[in-house]
Amino acid sequence: MELAIVIAVVVVALIFDYTNGFHDAANAIATSVSTRALTPRVALGMAAVMNFVGAFLGQKVAQTVSDTIDPGTGAHALTIVMAGLIGAIAWNMITWYFGLPSSSSHALIGGLVGAALAASVFVNWTTVLNKVVIPMLVSPLVAFSLGFIVMLSIMWIFRRANPARANRNFKIAQTVSAAAMALGHGLQDAQKTMGVIFLALLAGSFVSADADLPLWVIFSAAAAISLGTWAGGWRIMRTLGRRIIHLDPPRGFAAESVAAGVLYTTAYVWEAPISTTHTITSAVMGVGATKRLSAVRWGVAKTIVWAWVLTFPMAALVAAVSYWILSPFLP
Repeated sequence: MELAIVIAVVVVALIFDYTNGFHDAANAIATSVSTRALTPRVALGMAAVMNFVGAFLGQKVAQTVSDTIDPGTGAHALTIVMAGLIGAIAWNMITWYFGLPSSSSHALIGGLVGAALAASVFVNWTTVLNKVVIPMLVSPLVAFSLGFIVMLSIMWIFRRANPARANRNFKIAQTVSAAAMALGHGLQDAQKTMGVIFLALLAGSFVSADADLPLWVIFSAAAAISLGTWAGGWRIMRTLGRRIIHLDPPRGFAAESVAAGVLYTTAYVWEAPISTTHTITSAVMGVGATKRLSAVRWGVAKTIVWAWVLTFPMAALVAAVSYWILSPFLP
């Protein structure tokens, strides 16, 4: 019975990873596509490959995710993890339907915490606060500020450059920055699914707490997010690439470079599962604000911020309800 539940949880975790891929595909490539540096299909293909590679570059974020709650062991613990995943997937699908770039990462953590609270099991609030909530608030501010500063620097350095030639060169540079961004997305987001699968294996007593991540877990999480990316999230791409601000190649390059830098730093230095979505969206707003503050469509930005704020509690609520529905069927 427990093995069957573990398999079901792993399958649902990989479905979440797939939805994360197509929900967040836009993050890595919307700026490159909107500036016409890359065609949509080429951009999606590159993002899929880089997401796959990025998934193999670290395990610290996965460790943080599996530390957020302690559901115990057995069928009850596995039901908690399953409910957490259902909460995250439900919120992903709702925001994807409305074309809002919300955070799959915070949906996942919110789902796990909501299910854990509904089941009255241990939530590691220190980890949630230090590794999730604080980075969730700080990373968009850092990305916005750095985006603004980097773009001002680019404008000053290239102030005497021929605009047409500079645009051409920045289009080429965007291929590199988009690849770096996609690599950072794989590094951050595939690890979150690995952490949940590890949590399920731990709950089913198939691994010990100090064991390394099995290679099949890393490979399957990498493959799922890569396939999801290839499926593409066109609705969100339109929001990020056009509706927040109309980007040109230098601004696209600046936004992607800043976002990639923030993703690598948080993954390797702070081991924090931050939101790729929040990071790139804030960087886009930051570089856009260098035109003039009114160039950023703040109405769209406000809608996105509301989606961000609601992600954690709404995913937690759906997960809690899922747990209450599933728990009576426990053996």
